[in-house]
Amino acid sequence: MNPATEETIAELEPAGVAETDAAVARARAAFPAWRTVAPADRARLLRRLAALVEEHTDELALLETRNVGKPISDSRGEVGMVADVFHFYAGAVDKHYGETIPVAGGVDMTFREPLGVVGLIVPWNFPIAISSWKLGPALACGNTVVLKPAELTPLTALRLAELALEAGLPEGVLNVVAGPGSVVGRRLVEHPDVVKIGFTGSTEVGRSVMEGAAGTIKRVTLELGGKSANVVFADADLERAAEQAPSAVFGNAGQDCCARSRIIVERSVYDRFLELLTDATRAVRLGDPESPDTEMGPLISADHRDRVASFVDGDVAFRGETPSGPGFWFPCTLVEATNEDRVAQEEVFGPVATVIPFSDEEEAVRLANDTPYGLSGSIWTENGARALRVARGIEAGVLSINANTSVRVQTPFGGFKQSGFGRELGMHALEGYSEVKNVFVAT
Repeated sequence: MNPATEETIAELEPAGVAETDAAVARARAAFPAWRTVAPADRARLLRRLAALVEEHTDELALLETRNVGKPISDSRGEVGMVADVFHFYAGAVDKHYGETIPVAGGVDMTFREPLGVVGLIVPWNFPIAISSWKLGPALACGNTVVLKPAELTPLTALRLAELALEAGLPEGVLNVVAGPGSVVGRRLVEHPDVVKIGFTGSTEVGRSVMEGAAGTIKRVTLELGGKSANVVFADADLERAAEQAPSAVFGNAGQDCCARSRIIVERSVYDRFLELLTDATRAVRLGDPESPDTEMGPLISADHRDRVASFVDGDVAFRGETPSGPGFWFPCTLVEATNEDRVAQEEVFGPVATVIPFSDEEEAVRLANDTPYGLSGSIWTENGARALRVARGIEAGVLSINANTSVRVQTPFGGFKQSGFGRELGMHALEGYSEVKNVFVAT
């Protein structure tokens, strides 16, 4: 369904256990040949896939926008990142080194071996982008893959699989199975021939993935929820911090595990910053996601809109406007709160930000850490020593100083605490899709 129009754009027969088992069997059959493909040839295939993604940018971006409801400018940027991811891991294929280790009586060396068949389960908020984050390192390491997109947003994953075949990836290396998580996802988690699960989604579902994987001692990478802090000190460039804060919360309609939805502001500048933030939030442009001027689209579904609305019951400092007519719209909303309020503790996953005052650096760090999550966050200050102290003190996997970005192809991405474990992107991601083998040769 198109969330902006509430119109059906495609109908798919949902896959079940039989289809999942067949995909796993295809991946298992393809693994022996794929793992022995020469590194240069595997890299060449990934580069071809990257080039095809670039050639089909407009098609893939429009498909993503219509299926997810995100602005077309966002979709184009995300498709561009997909190409960058495959280019990066094409270059990483022959740079995933083993070691030689000094030992007595011989030579000791390590090899990085592929795992086998890996199951990749991706969410509906960034379907094609997060698919690539997992596919890139998994394929580069020599694994074969069964990818399960979210049942709400399967279209770009299915198209990506077609492009992979066109690029020359052998049949069975990349398989996409579109069906309910409770059926397809569960089967992948429990299937004895799947040796690794890469999962992105809610902490609640991630917990069940861990439980299901225990039966076969599967390796698991979990990228889960977040409740990230945007910490603004009095000595920060307040205008710039306020100008950039809305996109860090309302981008993708707030449906982002990295959303800086707790804006923690030093008390002495709280009123001034809230005024600047309100002006910047008022300027966010909601509208037709296919328009290049649109900055925020609708939420993914009516049920999700109801859930987001349930969080807004406090002191609302600002509530924006939404387009009339169909679509699962929700306004940009600022709520003054304490860190104990539900809206400040649970992941809203919508365009709702809480604004919370703090008195000093110690309290800022305490508030930032007062959450079960630890994914991302920002620190705004002109004091370099303070920036580093606070960055070391905050329990989160991805932090930015005087910026609100979390994701780069070359750098590791992942969380602390209940935001999960393991890392995606960068060379660190290869560790999650390979096994270390130690070999000793007596001399």
